Amino acid sequence: MSEQSRRPHKPAKPYRRPHKDPVRILAFDALRAVDERDAYANLVLPPLLRKAREKGDFDGRDAALATELVYGTLRRQGTYDAIIASCVDRPLREVDPPVLDVLSLGAHQLLGTRIPTHAAVSASVELARVVLGDGRAKFVNAVLRKVAQHDLDGWLAKVAPSYDEDPEDHLAVVHSHPRWVVSALWDSLGGGRAGIEDLLAADNERPEVTLVARPGRAGTAELLREDAAVPGRWSPYAVRLAEGGEPGAIDAVREGRAGVQDEGSQLVALALASAPLDGPDEKWLDGCAGPGGKAALLGALAAERGAVLLAAEKQPHRAGLVARALDGNPGPWQVIAADGTRPPWRAGTFDRVLVDVPCTGLGALRRRPEARWRRRPEDLENFAPLQRALLRTALDSVRVGGVVGYATCSPHLAETRAVVDDVLKQRPHTELVDARPLLSQVPALGDGPDIQLWPHLHGTDAMYLALIRRTG
Repeated sequence: MSEQSRRPHKPAKPYRRPHKDPVRILAFDALRAVDERDAYANLVLPPLLRKAREKGDFDGRDAALATELVYGTLRRQGTYDAIIASCVDRPLREVDPPVLDVLSLGAHQLLGTRIPTHAAVSASVELARVVLGDGRAKFVNAVLRKVAQHDLDGWLAKVAPSYDEDPEDHLAVVHSHPRWVVSALWDSLGGGRAGIEDLLAADNERPEVTLVARPGRAGTAELLREDAAVPGRWSPYAVRLAEGGEPGAIDAVREGRAGVQDEGSQLVALALASAPLDGPDEKWLDGCAGPGGKAALLGALAAERGAVLLAAEKQPHRAGLVARALDGNPGPWQVIAADGTRPPWRAGTFDRVLVDVPCTGLGALRRRPEARWRRRPEDLENFAPLQRALLRTALDSVRVGGVVGYATCSPHLAETRAVVDDVLKQRPHTELVDARPLLSQVPALGDGPDIQLWPHLHGTDAMYLALIRRTG
């Protein structure tokens, strides 16, 4: 008998099925949808959470963790990419996207949450076994063990260039924004290190859920009876929900008498509604009305004065959302599917006109963190002709003595003042209205006459508004 045959046979290690963690699997599925389908997390995540609750897989704490994993990973993607790149032996572009998603989820648990190190690594490896297979799980394990060797500050000291050497690249890595976005936001702020750092940090904070009590249908007193509710900062119709507040559980929201609407968006509508007019105040237009938040507030405010709102939206399905938001509003209103650059209404018809134009959305990066990685500088050139065309049409649509509000959810100068300045150079019979006194309760609105809101100063999206009166 050979030596080998006399050795006792060592039984094979039994195969252990990977543990399926529904929270992390859901977070992975959401990240894949964002990456593969160019979806937005705020649209993908709610139905996934609802389905998990219906199956009995989730409770409130599970939903909160899944939400934090998805949004935290997306917000910090640039920082985590720099860290992971230093822990792998190949260019990051050669790492398969699903593997990178698992690594990013693991990095966020290690560096951005209070989950213990061993739990973060083991949970990520188990997720990799489920969604990637055992072979790739070993790679995930090796990389995350390297990531776990330092905390976030330690890693930033290693992977971020010094501020003195390259301030924009330093801020891009430390605060997880593309370099071109850092540069653009810095220009919009007007310089200074403290302001840009505060803004970039605010973009990475979880935004509060803000409700609007629609006049004539609900009051803030009703909304404030909810356990998690506190008054808004600036808008008389705003109520903020503390962390954990669920809008869908509130009767007024379910019934459409109140809605979810950022306070900056409310302030834009309020400023337009408060602008002084020369002449009658009977016909209002929302020329880019989808998905309907501003239209619902404007319609309610118009009804209080006996005015009528026409809400126009180019995309029929978005026009349907506008109609749903306005359904039940007091007073007369109408929603039509129409291209704001080729309007079906006659020139000079309206007393007040709002155009909240399509834009890069750089002012809402708290709510749509993936937009910072999806947008490119060339997008500005694509939006520019449409933004100018919509403002020109709005000025045609308002009567002499009436007011147009040009709004964007972007503070980028190419989408704000550059558009207004270019259009008004060709429109001699117009004048800018100082919008700041109309929101006298709100500090730090800028040098005027236009208004720029900021997440770090006002707790709102970075909404921009210019008010223009037609004088001839």
